[in-house]
Amino acid sequence: MKSYLGAIRAIIWKDLTAEWRTRESLTSMLVFALLVVLIFNFALELDIQAQESLSAGVLWTTFVFAGTIGLNRSMALEKDRGCLDGLLLAPVDRSVIYFGKVIGNLIFMLLVEIIVLPVYSFLYGVPVFQPGFFLVVLLGSIGYVAVGTLLATMVVQVRTRDILLPILLFPLTLPVIIAAVKASQGFLQMIPFDEFSSWLNILIVYDLIFTAVAFMVFDYVVEE
Repeated sequence: MKSYLGAIRAIIWKDLTAEWRTRESLTSMLVFALLVVLIFNFALELDIQAQESLSAGVLWTTFVFAGTIGLNRSMALEKDRGCLDGLLLAPVDRSVIYFGKVIGNLIFMLLVEIIVLPVYSFLYGVPVFQPGFFLVVLLGSIGYVAVGTLLATMVVQVRTRDILLPILLFPLTLPVIIAAVKASQGFLQMIPFDEFSSWLNILIVYDLIFTAVAFMVFDYVVEE
């Protein structure tokens, strides 16, 4: 168990170190996310009621598109630099690669969200600093990254991976996106918890099921 966790930490550290040297993925994700938030803010500025009702959808649209950029680059860089073959040849269980990449991608996505949320709160005037809302952001991000990492690994060998990943990813993550939007809207609009608690339960169940499925099939995916 110690060696298993140590191998996961090594992959995470490798990704964090490589990103710290170049800052390519994180910068791309952050700039894109801030631009989307600003564009939607100006587009919805004339209709305050629409801005209030659509703010949760705008936020998760921003997170989803920014996260997709990070997922695509994460596996593409491994392939282009020849690191993926080295990881597959390492004498460790293949699931180590999956969990290492998932946690690394989740860290990058959460870093972007931490920076975007205060800007979003200022522009849209919504109270994002709530423990329940942060829990929704965390659960939604975990579900999105868990599925996205698996699919990014599947399409990394394809030339059209930049286009193919969103086509495969968005339909599969639609339940977690809808649940995250509904739960976020509940916290942001101060709706009674009982009225949207089912969406929070869907997020938890989705994360558990799809993480387990990805763990079981990842070995077969990388073999192909």
